Amino acid sequence: MKSRRISMQASDGGEFSGYLALPEGGTGPGIVVAQEIFGVNKVMRLVADRFAEEGYVVLVPDLFWRLEPDIDLGYSEEDWQRAFELFQAFDVDRGIEDMGAALDALSALPECTDGPAVLGYCLGGKLSFLTACRHSPKAAVSYYGVGIEEHLGESKGIKCPTVLHFAGQDQFVPPEAIAAVENNFAGHPLVKIYVYPGVDHAFSREGEEHYHRPSALIAQSRTLACLKSVMGPHFDLEALWDQHTKLEFVDHDAAETMKTMVEAPYVNHVPTMTGGVGKELLHRFYKYHFIPSLPEDTALTSISRTIGTDRVVDEMIFSFTHTKEIDWMLPGVPPTGKRVEIPLVVIACMRGGKLYHEHIYWDQASVLVQIGLLNPEGLPVAGVETADKVVDETRPSNQLMDRWGESKGKPL
Repeated sequence: MKSRRISMQASDGGEFSGYLALPEGGTGPGIVVAQEIFGVNKVMRLVADRFAEEGYVVLVPDLFWRLEPDIDLGYSEEDWQRAFELFQAFDVDRGIEDMGAALDALSALPECTDGPAVLGYCLGGKLSFLTACRHSPKAAVSYYGVGIEEHLGESKGIKCPTVLHFAGQDQFVPPEAIAAVENNFAGHPLVKIYVYPGVDHAFSREGEEHYHRPSALIAQSRTLACLKSVMGPHFDLEALWDQHTKLEFVDHDAAETMKTMVEAPYVNHVPTMTGGVGKELLHRFYKYHFIPSLPEDTALTSISRTIGTDRVVDEMIFSFTHTKEIDWMLPGVPPTGKRVEIPLVVIACMRGGKLYHEHIYWDQASVLVQIGLLNPEGLPVAGVETADKVVDETRPSNQLMDRWGESKGKPL
């Protein structure tokens, strides 16, 4: 991502700086990111870069500038102590004024085409909430905002779509605080609250102690849904997915396939754990192990397709004749010449206008039955029947259930 530092004018005449990250196309809707108590550090810059990859122009203002400019702390014990000192000395009301100045500065940039919205983490989570109360951002997102419950009296000022993410086991935001926020916004048409059970504060801080990837990923999708609902950017995810699969299955071009993906993509074929993480390994996988091992009669028959905020879920029938060793599906299994038809589901996640990752699922037992490596007798598995029933739901159900007949005629 392209980035630079910019300067802003505070409402009281002072001047402070911020980290600006730009998307690949150079322009896009704007987001002002409110920092954690550690300043505009590596994690906050990474947040900005990731949202820039999604197509946003992102500004992280230095909100501690009145105390000490250019704070950039890590997470050592010493840094934690310094961060809490800064937190305790921080003037929240001045910080909200500076957030307003950052909104004005970002909206004035020619690169910013819409918004801006606000987003924040920890201290920044409270600041993004209060910015929505006191200013007019296009949308607001708060991650585990500390102390929001103390400012609910201002919540009537919220006039934009707002998402509040909370950690279920947050040591800084106790359950009673979350409950107070939930009760305050019950039935509110603009505010959505999500609580992530079993995770602690900073569950979205990648690479740190409490990072919880599943919660962070679903929170990211919910955040994007909020932002895109009011200011985009909107990409044709279906067209991207169609182009990606054409390059794989029709053109057989690994290099061009990789061009449809982000700089750090990954693919995971879940049943066999084949694929690759990172551009180099994934390119190697596509070029030497996936594309060359596709049988000549490989066919994809679409059953359903769901287009979400940041992903495509594709349900299909995958069919082929086992005429060559298929590294990614049947590694080490010599060709059997058998015909195979299986239901297959792909969840393809996008970042901006490129593909980020794929999770691919199928029933490996059904594949092994169809090529003769697994005897289905006495086992709760089936062969081509699994594909047949996906195509035609009127085919018999419960054929593997020996006790199915026992319920016939019983009262319902």
